[in-house]
Amino acid sequence: MHRAITDERDGRAEASLWERGYTFFVQHYHAHLAEHTRAYPGVEDGLSLLRVLKLPLAVITNKSVRLAVPLLEQLGLREQFSVILGGDSLPEKKPSALPLLHTCENFGIKPEDLLMVGDSANDIKAARQAGSPVIAVNYGYAPAETLGADQIIGNLAELYDLMKNN
Repeated sequence: MHRAITDERDGRAEASLWERGYTFFVQHYHAHLAEHTRAYPGVEDGLSLLRVLKLPLAVITNKSVRLAVPLLEQLGLREQFSVILGGDSLPEKKPSALPLLHTCENFGIKPEDLLMVGDSANDIKAARQAGSPVIAVNYGYAPAETLGADQIIGNLAELYDLMKNN
């Protein structure tokens, strides 16, 4: 938001201007959440396959939970997940390990039994700090080969084959 207001990479907007800009952004985004947003190819099939395995699934995003939940609902994906954590759900967000550790506690599992699937450096850092294995998808925020994940996949449906044997 600072960058958008100041038109400078490291710019810092005055606090009241930032607050007005942020409020406008959130209201506008909330009103138009899924207008130009679609799940990546293979996500819906991949989630359905994972549910066949009766695995609990979670969304851990740095997006506000008040935006993440309605977005998942509008995309028809909400019911696939047992837990949805936003960047404002806990005192710390990714790259902190806290959201992953919270999810482990919720699922009653150890961090080494939680598989993180992500597309950003924050996802990989959070998994590493939690002690969880991590797979990067080759679409999304950053080139997957630069992230340092344990493995890279091109389609979420590939997780089914990886998980059914474990």
